[in-house]
Amino acid sequence: MRTPHQPDRFNEDKAAYAVRGADAPDLEAGVAAIRNVLATLPARPGVYRMNDARGDTLYVGKARALKSRVTNYTQVDRLSRRLQRMVAQTRSMTIVTTNNEAEALLLEAQLIKRYRPAYNVLLRDDKSFPFILLRADHEFPRIQKHRGARRAKGNYYGPFASAGSVNTTLNALQKLFLLRSCTDSFFRNRDRPCLLYQIKRCSAPCVGRIDADAYADLVADAKSFLAGKSTEVQVKLGKQMEAAAEAMDFELAAILRDRLRALTFIQGSQAINADGVGDADIFAMANRDGVIGIQAFFIRGGQNWGHRSFFPAHTNDVPEDEVLSSFLSQFYEEVPPPRTILIDRDLNEGELLGEALGAAAGHRVALSTPQRGVRRRLLDQAKRNAEEALDRRLAESTTQAKLLREVAELFDLGEPPDRIEIYDNSHIQGTNALGAMVVAGPEGFRKGQYRKFNIKNPDTAPGDDFAMMREVFTRRFQRAQDEDPDRDRGDWPDLVLIDGGRGQLNAAKEVLEGLGIEDVCLVGIAKGPHHGRDGREVFHLLDGREFQLPVNAPVLFYLQRLRDEVHRFAIGAHRAKRAKAIGASPLDEVPGIGPARKKALLMHFGTARAVRNASLEDLQKAPGVSVAMAQGIYDFFHAR
Repeated sequence: MRTPHQPDRFNEDKAAYAVRGADAPDLEAGVAAIRNVLATLPARPGVYRMNDARGDTLYVGKARALKSRVTNYTQVDRLSRRLQRMVAQTRSMTIVTTNNEAEALLLEAQLIKRYRPAYNVLLRDDKSFPFILLRADHEFPRIQKHRGARRAKGNYYGPFASAGSVNTTLNALQKLFLLRSCTDSFFRNRDRPCLLYQIKRCSAPCVGRIDADAYADLVADAKSFLAGKSTEVQVKLGKQMEAAAEAMDFELAAILRDRLRALTFIQGSQAINADGVGDADIFAMANRDGVIGIQAFFIRGGQNWGHRSFFPAHTNDVPEDEVLSSFLSQFYEEVPPPRTILIDRDLNEGELLGEALGAAAGHRVALSTPQRGVRRRLLDQAKRNAEEALDRRLAESTTQAKLLREVAELFDLGEPPDRIEIYDNSHIQGTNALGAMVVAGPEGFRKGQYRKFNIKNPDTAPGDDFAMMREVFTRRFQRAQDEDPDRDRGDWPDLVLIDGGRGQLNAAKEVLEGLGIEDVCLVGIAKGPHHGRDGREVFHLLDGREFQLPVNAPVLFYLQRLRDEVHRFAIGAHRAKRAKAIGASPLDEVPGIGPARKKALLMHFGTARAVRNASLEDLQKAPGVSVAMAQGIYDFFHAR
């Protein structure tokens, strides 16, 4: 069976049924649409999607027997209010049959993550988890942090709960095992040790300070440690240090002593004692008036690799058992599961979930609720953390709600804004110019919805902030009109903040008026007369008013935080673009020149300028360059 992150595993065209109806919610119309589908449903496992009149997915569900499960939605009196609302909006269904219920569960998680339906429990976490990667494609393997698809050859250790936890572990591992962290190109071009060797965090294999066999021993020790065999590594280092001291090699003994201290630091920094647990993920849930928090601990090799709190969306009127089951299936849709998952309650579909996760991972996965011992203590600790995290979340939500009410009063909004968009531009004397948009809402910053806009208009003069702002707003709101003219997807802002003064505000206003948009609240935030040093920003409104807020006003701090976030994001995106431009080559623009041929040309001619100035005959002599390719390269540069 293919892994669950591949969305084309099942062909949805095999069994799709559509019954169209009116747009307005209508319970009778929804039940009629479902009954029309029932006539052709098989009694087989599969996944069903409830769709509204526009074809947007309302809900994704799975079933052991599709006909029996979908029949339940026609018995309206037995449905909760939430499901009655869903049925009232349903106008069509999409059906996919699967080989078994485990496959259906995996497909359900895929589709929920793809469509983000309004009536499913959603895992609100856009960030991928970091791993430690010990590469295996070099004589002297590199240790590094890794996110995303696991394409590189090597050993992956994780997941870690955060970038901070993986960075702390990486730093300690470098001190302990002296493995290189530099890129292969940096490694090849060294003729003397770098700073990491001087501060005893690398063994400098790049310049031969350690041979391949000795480095392989360090790699083996690192693998043993990351696999949970820290005691063996500690004993080995202790014996080596004693032997070096007896041989009067005090310099080596001191190095081994420092490595032992690093090992002791890692062992002592484990806030959770998980001896004997091995590899396990631990999940505990807390519920306050329908708001649910889930705490996760990640244990690998008996070591704590961090913890994270999650707050799933759309959990009102959903049983806790169903919330946790849906959360776990979505969580492991991208993260590889360990062999043991500890949860604080028994799940009705626990065995099925374990079977599905095991089939996707290629090894057995067991879900259990321990009642005593170390595992029970870990579960209790996770439960306490879940309750405390949820209390903090609710307290923050109360404060956030108050701030948003004040924002609504400040800018004459009808109700507290659900979506705030903040814009800024970044460039250096007009070069590498781009615009940036960040999004905030009641739950905080929505980083998965941040956007950057490369300034493409050739008529925009370098450094013209007003023209840049016009281009950004034109692209953003023209696309919004094309994709969501009815404004019912939640992608239209209730409030737009612009990092700038009256000029930037008027540029944005001009664009919106040209598009026929007159009901979006625009506000400019400019530094005050002392350039913001006193915290007295000036707020510019569309009607020409300007005002300042008291320096100790909480709503001012909130708006400043929004402005600072877009400023940070814009500068970061600009630096990344500038760094990419610095490393660019004229050869990148030549059609048909890929990385391999580009490298061959540079190795033959030495520089991109030499390639550009080469004669046709010289180009034809370059390795890997055909006569036609040589002509194409020559024509490209000389036509210009």
